[in-house]
Amino acid sequence: MITELGHFALALALVVALVQAIVPMVGAHRRHAGWMAVAEPAANAQFLLIALSFAALTYAFVTSDFSLQVVVANSHSAKPMLYKISGVWGNHEGSMLLWVLILALFGACASWFGGNLPPSLRARVLGVQGAIGVAFLAFILFTSNPFTRMAVAPFDGQDLNPLLQDPGLAFHPPFLYLGYVGLSVSFSFAVAALIEGRVDAAWGRWVRPWTLAAWVFLTIGIAMGSWWAYYELGWGGFWFWDPVENASFMPWLFAAALLHSAIVVEKRESLKAWTILLAILAFGFSLIGTFIVRSGVITSVHAFANDPERGVFILAILAIFTGGALTLFAARAGTMEAKGVFSLLSRESGLVANNILLAVSSFVVFIGTIWPLVAEMFLDRKLSVGPPFFNMAFTPFMIVLGLILPIGAMLPWKRAKLGRVMRQLAPAFVLALAIGGLAWAMQTGRSLMGPVGLFLGTWLVFGALTDLWTRTGRDRDLTRLLRLPRADWGKAVAHAGLGVTMLGVAGLMAWEEEDIRTVQLNEPWTVGAFELVLTAVNRVEGPNYISTMGDVTLRQDAQDIASLHPEKRTYPVAQMPTTEAAIDYRFLRDVYVVIGDAQADGGWAMRTYIKPLANWIWAGSLLMALGGTLSLSDRRFRVAAGARREPKGVPAE
Repeated sequence: MITELGHFALALALVVALVQAIVPMVGAHRRHAGWMAVAEPAANAQFLLIALSFAALTYAFVTSDFSLQVVVANSHSAKPMLYKISGVWGNHEGSMLLWVLILALFGACASWFGGNLPPSLRARVLGVQGAIGVAFLAFILFTSNPFTRMAVAPFDGQDLNPLLQDPGLAFHPPFLYLGYVGLSVSFSFAVAALIEGRVDAAWGRWVRPWTLAAWVFLTIGIAMGSWWAYYELGWGGFWFWDPVENASFMPWLFAAALLHSAIVVEKRESLKAWTILLAILAFGFSLIGTFIVRSGVITSVHAFANDPERGVFILAILAIFTGGALTLFAARAGTMEAKGVFSLLSRESGLVANNILLAVSSFVVFIGTIWPLVAEMFLDRKLSVGPPFFNMAFTPFMIVLGLILPIGAMLPWKRAKLGRVMRQLAPAFVLALAIGGLAWAMQTGRSLMGPVGLFLGTWLVFGALTDLWTRTGRDRDLTRLLRLPRADWGKAVAHAGLGVTMLGVAGLMAWEEEDIRTVQLNEPWTVGAFELVLTAVNRVEGPNYISTMGDVTLRQDAQDIASLHPEKRTYPVAQMPTTEAAIDYRFLRDVYVVIGDAQADGGWAMRTYIKPLANWIWAGSLLMALGGTLSLSDRRFRVAAGARREPKGVPAE
């Protein structure tokens, strides 16, 4: 009964989304206040109905209702409760239901917090959100129904993919979807502004918090996925340039560009057309990511589905929304005349350079991701584009971005003198150069990656601190920092976070040590400055797996500093092994140990890595997310811009 209720609520949500997509848009066109007012209750009703449907599916997983196909394929009665719940979105059908739930949540939030928007703009924003909801609700109901029944219910299920049975993967998809789908609001604001033919400073202020919230969630989601890959897959890497990883990274880059571009619209009423275009592309690349994950056109270990019918449906959604928005943009771009003028040396120019670097780097990632498919379709050749291409093609853009970011952040608006800013940043530059030089002097026979990465990371961190220091005035009154807007603090923290992440990436990739060998019990081996001893290997039974667990003692300078327990698990139901690395986390390094198979001579295959600054990668990501959150809490966003004056004849709300 609960399952049928969830299915009915989902179908009813489609009807409500249709009403939300049509009635407010017609009302805004005809200036009918009553029709425009339909948008808010429709958005709320759609969210409540989809939440009810999602709750019904969650109930089916929690109670192990094996009459549903999706529960049979992705759950098991012996699975821990956390993974029964995460199994709801650990599959194609359930993850799409989470997708539309978050879409409806953002639509409802736009109605809750959009009371200060002009009625026509609010109606059009919610109308576009409703249209996106119509498309994806139809996709779920017609191609990916999570409430499809089994003809005969089995006694038990086939279990969730063991790689997904991890706390990191339980929380990674919801955060990622909050970022992906959150960009739909920026898209809706862009389309609504194109329909109205007006983009001004108030619009820039309205669109920024939605983009900022989506970017923060996307940052957290990507960082969690990267950390999961690091400790769970047993290979010790943090990024593989897999197509699905790239699918989340491209919208993140566009969202970062959109954030900076919207600042120029708000402050100077310039870059209007470019900002609208970025809003379209950011959500468009989110849809491209959805297509990559669910169409099967590109092979990936992360892919949810391999179904051409679903792929064609998503491709149609992508073409309609992105293509339609770009067509509207082409028709209306001439009406978005820039008002503010600025010189070549100004903060506006710095933000333009930031935008170009982020957008071009995203297109580079897109070309590398899609090129194997293009080569197979048009050249009849099977090609593989891997990390070497991405590292060579993407890294230069990030180096240039890192170099100019501290300078651009401190340039005044409209017109600036570069010499004054460089004098203020000179201590940070000298310190960064000294640290990079020290790294170069200490290493022998290594690449430039480490010293360059340390230089850039230090430059970004101390450049952000210098930016704050200059706000204290000539008398160096530190109390002024307490009175700074939170957005200024957020900018400094986020830029410093990017620097910390660069430090971590450089340290890990430049100075990592790796050791692979067969180890006998109680015979020590040395890796770098550490000595390790495998003291025992035991068979351990988990709730739904059997584990081969090693006991490894880690020593440094003849002192025991940690006891590590690497595992190799086997899940009997799924008949799939997983690797559980044991990691000794420290501030400046990780010691990473993986146990392999038993050998014929009685030993065990062991892999050991020394990973300098590894944790700095995710610490920097958290700092970036914290910076975004601080900016989001700024009073200028909590107390939004006043509504623009409507033309005569437009009824007040």
